[in-house]
Amino acid sequence: MADVVEEALQGSWNQDLAEALDSGSSDMEMEKGIIQEPSAQHKVKMWKIALNVSGKGDSLSPWDGVLDLPEQTLIHNRSRQLIDQLEVSEEERSDMVSDVESVITFYCKSRNITFTPELSWPHLLKPLLGLQLPRSDLYNCFYAIMNKYIPRDCVPNGRPFHLYRLLLQYHEPELCSFLDTKKITPDSYAISWMGSLFSSHCLPDVTQVLWDSYLPQSDPFFIFFLMLIILVNAKESILTQEGDSKEDIIKMLEASPSLLESEDIEDLFSLAQYYQSKTPLSLRKMNQNLFGSSLVALKEEDTDLSQALCLPVSVPEILQANQQQQDGVRFFVVDCRPAEQYNAGHLSTAFHLDSDLMLQNPSEFALSVKSLLEAQKQSLESGSIASGEHLCFMGSGREEEDMYMNMVLAHFLQKNKEYVSIAKGGFMALQQHLVDMNVEGLDSSYVHWIVSTSGSHSSLSSADGDSLSSPGDGKGVKSLVNKMTFALKSKSVNVKEKMISFIENTSTPVDRMSFNLPWPEKVIPDRHVSSSDRVGKPYRGVKPVFSIGDEEEYDTDEIDSSSMSDDDRKEIVNIQTWMNKPDVKHHILCNEVKETGHMFPSHLLITATHMYCLREIASRKGFAYIQSRQALNSVVKITSKKKHPELITFKFGSNNSAGVEISAVERYLIPNAGDATKVIKQQIMKVLDALESS
Repeated sequence: MADVVEEALQGSWNQDLAEALDSGSSDMEMEKGIIQEPSAQHKVKMWKIALNVSGKGDSLSPWDGVLDLPEQTLIHNRSRQLIDQLEVSEEERSDMVSDVESVITFYCKSRNITFTPELSWPHLLKPLLGLQLPRSDLYNCFYAIMNKYIPRDCVPNGRPFHLYRLLLQYHEPELCSFLDTKKITPDSYAISWMGSLFSSHCLPDVTQVLWDSYLPQSDPFFIFFLMLIILVNAKESILTQEGDSKEDIIKMLEASPSLLESEDIEDLFSLAQYYQSKTPLSLRKMNQNLFGSSLVALKEEDTDLSQALCLPVSVPEILQANQQQQDGVRFFVVDCRPAEQYNAGHLSTAFHLDSDLMLQNPSEFALSVKSLLEAQKQSLESGSIASGEHLCFMGSGREEEDMYMNMVLAHFLQKNKEYVSIAKGGFMALQQHLVDMNVEGLDSSYVHWIVSTSGSHSSLSSADGDSLSSPGDGKGVKSLVNKMTFALKSKSVNVKEKMISFIENTSTPVDRMSFNLPWPEKVIPDRHVSSSDRVGKPYRGVKPVFSIGDEEEYDTDEIDSSSMSDDDRKEIVNIQTWMNKPDVKHHILCNEVKETGHMFPSHLLITATHMYCLREIASRKGFAYIQSRQALNSVVKITSKKKHPELITFKFGSNNSAGVEISAVERYLIPNAGDATKVIKQQIMKVLDALESS
């Protein structure tokens, strides 16, 4: 009896679906909620409508059908391998191989693509072959999927994978940090997922069920969330593989989709939709040019996601999100600019966290962070317009000023705080957006967004400095933030810091030495200089190596040696064993500081001739990587900020005909930095003494 009822229900379902499909409807509302698998005939109609190829002609008709590409043998063998993965009869096999080879060949010819073995998109043909389509429809469907759903730059180190990593970090920072530590990048395991819409690893019937739900959504970005759920589901297994090799973990990750069964697809999509609802819309709006046939070049500033510290969010989304009453992404904005800039004008809903405190007063910074999290909690409980589960950090928008904000961001990320983003363009972008709104004459919903610490509403100036006022209503949208741009430009703190010149080095290194160093001029008479003479005075014609700059600025255009290393090739050592080595003169606890603001607990070990940096391994207590090994005679400059004297920059280099060439720059946050730099300087002087007397 139950079978009869089920058969009747299935018949009713197929009839309703057939009527919807035959009507030519393209909104696919009925199919979006599929809970039963349609028949093969209806599946064909549904997919063709979803891909917008219904009634399309034969795209292969202009082609002469000649299979003569240089890599034709490779294409033929790949076509046979694809068919081998399908359960087909010998009679069907030959025709299928011919169809696949023709589709791949024509696609390569028409798109000027060189076929290579590692390409994953040929797998897209497997679920299509199960529909027994004519060759023309097979190509049209395949081309539509490639054009709409496979992103540009789907190659190793490609932009889609940097975007995917930012999405993973946003929702699962602990998992992202684990994979980063293992040097496992998304392209190493997910390139075939994205390049084949999972058809490379899922069984064809599972892929068909997945596509039944995926294609009608007409949302190419949804692949990112499906990929995210694959990793989230495997999180516990991944985190237990701490002792496994990088290669073994990648192999396990890559094969994860093969565990999917048809019954899992509904849950997979439900979870993906939930994570999508918890993700800023900027992820897709800022990356629309990843998909489609548009040939518009990518803007240079928008392409390098590999350097993004966290997910960027647009200012318009930040302003609009907290106006919405329905569930969705709401931001708790954290303004990290210096106090004087914040006081001059800020987003009225922003919490102020002075990023300078992180170095100037760590204990006060810790209290500020505690207050921030408490304020966020209270705002959520009260339903304030400023409330938001998602933390969005806002800087000034000027790279040199936002360096300390990046360090604060890195602090939160290292604590595995989820939902962390950065306001793209910072406060400058906010100002410009409000100026643009004034020009466009939008409604007055943003009138009270910018305030000063006095509580007064600042005003905004246009590019030429003229005040923008609202006709009819003096307090309308035109008076949003009048003259704010001008005020900030005229009153902003001067953060440009003086640069200290390099050590003068006019001599030639001795041939017998294997290293270069600041060498005295030959005209200087040889005389003994006491240790008391060296402190703060020129040493034998060479300016002192250590100098405290008047707020010296980072030289971001120079080499940062910490970014050039690969943990996989570094030696792992026992910290205590190295500290106890007889040739170690001094041990200095510190934090290595990278350009991005990330800090790593480290140890500086000073020997008679070298300075070693041992970076602690978080997962192996008591052990460290040898992060760097620098000869003391290669130190050409040690500088400190007057504002942050514990942040020390070491510059290493050598002589050449043009002067001093910088080969590496390393930065450390060192408690009691004055004592530390003093012992390093003294050891450098001893090296110089020894070299000159030899």
